[in-house]
Amino acid sequence: MDYYLLADMTVQIGYELAVAGAETYRVEETMRRVIEAYGTEGQAFAIPNCVAVSFVTPNTKPLTIMKRVGYHGNDLERIEKLNALSRRICAEVPEPQEAQRWLKETTAAVRSYAVWIYYLGNFMAAAGFCCVFGGTVRDWLWAGLSGLIIGFVTRCMDRLEVNPFFSTIAASFFMALPAYLAAGLGWLDCVAVVIIGALMLLVPGLLITNSMRDIIYGDTSSGVSRIVQVLLSAFAIALGTAAAWHVTTPIYGHAEAAAALTYPLWAQGLATFVACLGFVILFNVHDWGSVLCALGSALTWIVYLLCSRAGFSIYSANFFSEVVAAVYSEGMGRWRKCPVTSYLVISSIPLLPGAGIYYTMSIGLSGSVQAALQKGLETAGIAGSLAVGILLVSTVFRAVNARRRRASAPGRE
Repeated sequence: MDYYLLADMTVQIGYELAVAGAETYRVEETMRRVIEAYGTEGQAFAIPNCVAVSFVTPNTKPLTIMKRVGYHGNDLERIEKLNALSRRICAEVPEPQEAQRWLKETTAAVRSYAVWIYYLGNFMAAAGFCCVFGGTVRDWLWAGLSGLIIGFVTRCMDRLEVNPFFSTIAASFFMALPAYLAAGLGWLDCVAVVIIGALMLLVPGLLITNSMRDIIYGDTSSGVSRIVQVLLSAFAIALGTAAAWHVTTPIYGHAEAAAALTYPLWAQGLATFVACLGFVILFNVHDWGSVLCALGSALTWIVYLLCSRAGFSIYSANFFSEVVAAVYSEGMGRWRKCPVTSYLVISSIPLLPGAGIYYTMSIGLSGSVQAALQKGLETAGIAGSLAVGILLVSTVFRAVNARRRRASAPGRE
């Protein structure tokens, strides 16, 4: 067997998973299982910007291959297909050349949405979350327009291969500029709700939750690296929106905005479903799984509202809601025989502390360091509550599955 091809194929699978936005533990576990399937003991290592495999060949020569990971996306379709591929490789154990051919076929078969559907996803996500946060009907429309602006600017920046930090500054600036102008002219009611609804497309809420999960799992280097990315993204968002505010201050001034509305439970659930259907498009989820993912997000948000109305603290409400989201995701993954990642990511979106990250950096830029620190600690606490909820459910399901495997193993009565 060509052990170099085996190592190259394994690290390529890990690379594709990392680029698609898979969690650190998933990347490492997938590479390790592929290596073990070929009867070779080795090590798999992954951090956000690098993946590597290392093992000793039968002639006792060590072999290590490392691949640098560049831009990270959120391609859940790719993660599902690569996960299915790794299971197939572990079950059939083909020659490394054949496995490489399967890998090329798998990546080529990944579907993507048309451009106009992509923009529709931006509109739905921004408008839906504007409704959840209490905007009026015309606020929804302005938030949707702001979402389209973010989508357009982001695509242009990606084509030009602009650094993500400056791309985020540009997207937040050009999104906030017309919103502040419209507020100054009286064309919308609550500019803060419009901007936060649209910024849900940019805030790295999922990244901060994954960073907390990495730290709890023991992947400290990955967790710290992700936290740095979170802070840079939040700083870029705050810079862009602050610049837009200063440019439009002569028109917008300090006029009082209308108070945010509070919609009934069913209306917020419906708005969350619509918003997360938009994220289903942006995260590239297809088929019936897309609807089920959005249903999970609506269920999660309704549970959160019920917990809040029952008097739970913000941390407890987020924890129990995330437990519901994780149980739903695990159940759907087993029912449909596919990874739980898509269901978990989309179902968790309403709880992600995106607004908290935005407010933390905005307050900090205004000079209120103590208030910014307090908001930042609250945001980190929310992210920690979500991570603990996810890990608790994942640990329980893994323990149950391990017990079932041991019970069904040959030689056991």
